[in-house]
Amino acid sequence: MESQAHGADNPNPGLSPADTEGIVPTASCLWMAAVLVGSNPAALVVTDQVDLIEVNHYFDEHGRHVFDQTIYYEWCPVQGRYQVRAWRLVKSPSQVPSRDPVTGQYSALWHDGGVLRRVFAKSVRETWTQYDPELSEQEFLPKDQRRDLCKPLAVLAPQLPDNDTQLARLTPAASPRAARSATESTQR
Repeated sequence: MESQAHGADNPNPGLSPADTEGIVPTASCLWMAAVLVGSNPAALVVTDQVDLIEVNHYFDEHGRHVFDQTIYYEWCPVQGRYQVRAWRLVKSPSQVPSRDPVTGQYSALWHDGGVLRRVFAKSVRETWTQYDPELSEQEFLPKDQRRDLCKPLAVLAPQLPDNDTQLARLTPAASPRAARSATESTQR
């Protein structure tokens, strides 16, 4: 058995073939990740479309600048007005939308938490106020009724099991080593 673990035919010296059963080499993992995600970097961007982006500069009662925010609106034909969908504090100049001269649309691309996000809009407006428009809009559409910007797929996906034994209980064929370990532990 020791000769098998350290033999020339074993690509994983120090491990027996039984230990390496079901292990995928790193290069294969990288290739599979590239196939799953695609070679298109745009696949890694969470994209939203809204009707209007407001860049708001909020000042206090003494005229001092407090913060900048972007507010994302959708047109509501029933109420005949724009409804707030979401908002973000401006932490980076890339959050301020710019116009694409070819399409005429506006877009912003930035890191939103752990996600690269792009938001497109037909229109943009810039305001300077001494009140927070996003807070004022809550009387028309409460925050809990808003349709937020898209969530990344990783957030929507169910959590994977923590170890091979849990995985074996869910899908024994997915991890032969875990299935064997689970069988051995129940036979003891």
